[in-house]
Formats: sequence, structure tokens, C-alpha cells
Amino acid sequence: MTAHTALDVLHALDAATRERGLPGPAGLIGDWADADAVIAPSVELTAGTLPPDRPDAFWFGALSFPVRTDESPLPTVVGGTVDGVLKLADGRWSWVSVSGAPQPEWTAAALDAPRRAAAWHAEWTVPDRDRHISAVQRCLEAIAAGEVYQACVCTRFDGRLDGRPLDFFTDIAAATAPAKSAWLAGDWGSIASFSPESFLDRRGGRVTSSPIKGTLPASADPAHLAASTKDVAENVMIVDLVRNDLGRVARTGSVTVPDLLTVVGAPGVWHLVSTVAADLPAAVGNDELLDATFPPASVTGTPKIRAADLLAGWEEHARGVYCGAVGIAGPDGLLDLNVAIRTVSATPDGALTLGVGGGITIDSSPEAEWHECLDKASSIVGFDPRR
Repeated sequence: MTAHTALDVLHALDAATRERGLPGPAGLIGDWADADAVIAPSVELTAGTLPPDRPDAFWFGALSFPVRTDESPLPTVVGGTVDGVLKLADGRWSWVSVSGAPQPEWTAAALDAPRRAAAWHAEWTVPDRDRHISAVQRCLEAIAAGEVYQACVCTRFDGRLDGRPLDFFTDIAAATAPAKSAWLAGDWGSIASFSPESFLDRRGGRVTSSPIKGTLPASADPAHLAASTKDVAENVMIVDLVRNDLGRVARTGSVTVPDLLTVVGAPGVWHLVSTVAADLPAAVGNDELLDATFPPASVTGTPKIRAADLLAGWEEHARGVYCGAVGIAGPDGLLDLNVAIRTVSATPDGALTLGVGGGITIDSSPEAEWHECLDKASSIVGFDPRR
């Protein structure tokens, strides 16, 4: 099969499902499940549907950051399952069905349909600078007192969307090409994730996690990031935490770090990225793996439980799906989740939220941490759809 881009196909499937009165599509665009895109043509995503422990279908969904979940603008967990998906690999689309069912004709037609995008506009409110700097200072005091070694302190942009959230998602995803972007929607609202970070990438008994820690604006020399004592320490501490998390369920002696402190470009910034890998016993399902590793280490802190407790008091808002995870689970031990950073939640009435934050260590400068938040948000809140 040949077709337009994955974002074009997502638009065509959205139009086709609306014409048929079906639930809309869910899309994972970027590096997902050994493909360049995985799309469920129609999937009903409902609140409370967790990834199955040992899936016999494809699950798409999102898990919110598990702190102050009663204040989240969207449901804490959303998900749904489908028998078949469209996968894009090496420039060609294929239909993959768990049961072997043929591809529905209406989904095949969508592969050659023109994109149907409409204009949109978003207005954003910048977070309270002084409040965030105060939270960072409180974190530094906790580090000095020995309560934590590092914590990811976050704040939030609030916005209002005039237009359809899908158009908002596809325009920004097309312009920024995030490594792990995702689109989910339902009666509860929508999630537009432009994440560069992989949380868990599992195939059968092998799992990797690639935490991001360390950031500079895209205008800076990336060599400065690799040479930064603060950023390197930030990354290495989280690598150790990920090693510990995976070690709770991995085969003894199998946890390794195949990639350490690589500088990688992402929309608007440079990041330091490392990868931790492990082998899992056959008895370890998704439930046990998530119990050991969620929430992601890179957006919590170390020690993780104490950091989460303190963050609940330092931060003004519940994070919601921001800093949780979005992705897919499937047969044959497939689990592929991003860390839901650079992720926008939209309520049905058009209210938008975008969380931003950074890892705080003893060497952190509160003012620099504030500017890091602005850098991370810039590719989304500064995006002009008219350009």
C-alpha cells in the first residue's frame, strides 16, 4: 500500500469515522513498535481502561502522573483495544490484525484520501515565574537537607484553543517531528503528545528505557551540554534510578546501560539521553513491569517515593497526563510507552494545559530552571499555524 503521510492518514480516518458515526482514530507517529507510525483507525478510548497484562489485542491509551489525580483535567487513565492497526514502515503501509481479519475497505480508502485540515488558533497564559522559582528553591533546600538528591519540579501553561484539537496536533507534529508523538481522543477530551522520550520499550523478554535529563536551548552549542557538570550529574542519577526500577523485575545481572550521555536534538532544545536495558523473566507481565517503574524516573526524582510526596506540595497544579505515559500494548510482549512530556491536554470545551519542568540538583540555578521551562514550551506555545 502507498499513501500520504501518517498525519494525512490520521486526518482521513478522522473524517471517515465521523461520517460513519464511529469512534475516531488513535495515532502514534515517530518511533513506535518497530514502525514509523501505528494507527488504530477507530477505537473507543474510555476512562479507566489500563493496558492488559498479557494483551490479545492492541491497546492504545494514557496513564496520568499518579500524584493529586483527583485534580486532573482529564481522566486519570484512558484506553481501549482494537483487533487491527495500520502500520507505516519503510514508506509503506500494512494492515496488521491479531485475528487475521481483513482490512476494512473504508480504512484502505483513507490511505489515499487528501488531508482535511482546518485553521486553528491557541492563546496561552505564561505560568507564575515567582511561584516556580520559589518551588525550585524549596527543592534545593530539601536537597541540602538530604531528603532527596534530585527532583523534577514542574509548572503549567494554560491555554484556550479556537479550532479542532486534531488540527492543532497534526500541524505541530508535522513542523517539529517529535520522536514519540501521539494522538488520543474521546468524549472526555483529547491528548496531543509531542514527546521526545521513551519510557518503556518492550518486546517479549527485552525492555529498554531511555531517560532524558539535561537540556539546553537549540540556539546553544550542544557541546556545552555534554560538558555540563550539573546536567551530567542529573542524567547519571536518573540512570541509576532506572537501573534500580528495572532491577526489581529483571533477570539477575541482566540490567545494562548500552548508551550513556548522548546529546540528542529535540524541538527547541538539546537533550542528554541515556538508555538502560534489561531482560525480563517470562512470568513478568505489564502489570508487574509498570508497578516497578511507573511513574517514569526522569520526571519524578530520587528517591522516587519521597520526591513524589514533596512535589505534591511544591507544585501548584496536578500534572494530569503530563509526566505520565502514552502508547501501545499488544500481543507477543509488545509494550511501547513514551514519557508524556511536551504533552497537551484539551478538554471538550477547548481548555488547554501544557506542563513543563526540569530536574533540580544541588547545582541548579532557579532562574536558569525557569528559562529551561520556557525553552521546552517554545515549540508548542510559540507555534504560529499561519506561517
